[in-house]
Amino acid sequence: MKIKQLAYLIAVSSALATPLTSQADTLSISAGAGIWNTSPSGDFQKKSDPTGVNVDKNLFWSSETQGYLFATFEHPIPIIPNVRMMATKIDQSGSGNTDFTFDGISYTGNVSNDFSIQTIDLIAYYEILDNVVSLDIGLNVRNLKVDYTISGTDAGTGLAVTTTDSMNETIPMLYALVGASPFPDLIISGELSYIAYSGSTISDFTAKVAYTTNFFVGFEGGYRKQQYTFDDVSGTDSDLSFDGVFAGAYVKF
Repeated sequence: MKIKQLAYLIAVSSALATPLTSQADTLSISAGAGIWNTSPSGDFQKKSDPTGVNVDKNLFWSSETQGYLFATFEHPIPIIPNVRMMATKIDQSGSGNTDFTFDGISYTGNVSNDFSIQTIDLIAYYEILDNVVSLDIGLNVRNLKVDYTISGTDAGTGLAVTTTDSMNETIPMLYALVGASPFPDLIISGELSYIAYSGSTISDFTAKVAYTTNFFVGFEGGYRKQQYTFDDVSGTDSDLSFDGVFAGAYVKF
């Protein structure tokens, strides 16, 4: 399945659905970074494998601290969308005694693994509402890069074996943010990037509180969950999720 083939269709649909919209009253630029404590769950497998590999029982993954970066550019020019960029990297690893089959190889004994998901989001959005209540709608074009290595003993031959593979996809996702500002410089919001196509679903949900001080510095914190349900994407099936609390800081001009 090639999700990236939807990019043109979704981009055109988004443009037609948002003709004239409200924009920011002034020019605004912000940039920041933070940490995200992720708890992994689920499983994945090659399409030809009989069962999935569980990230807890077979790969011994546990909660990890990840990092993220972001930058936002907002302006008062009608028609032209605002832009937000965000980069997130999830690293997981583990080792232990286990038995499972992956990519046609039956692993046994002590098995070690390294796994990473790197996402770079380019979000073009319009501010439909920008007052006490906020509403942003747009398109998130996500570059998704997955790398993993599994090393252990082949149960059939008794020899050491290593499987290494990667995936690199560009995926269009619908984007929306709904927020409320009970008083100036504080916003409570929910944010979602989402796509479902041909049995596969990717979602990235954030609920957060952000406060900007009078000194161009702001702080944010909340909860985030990424979900990857793949049906034969680059030959892989998966039902993986990563969720947990996050905190960050930013400068805003």
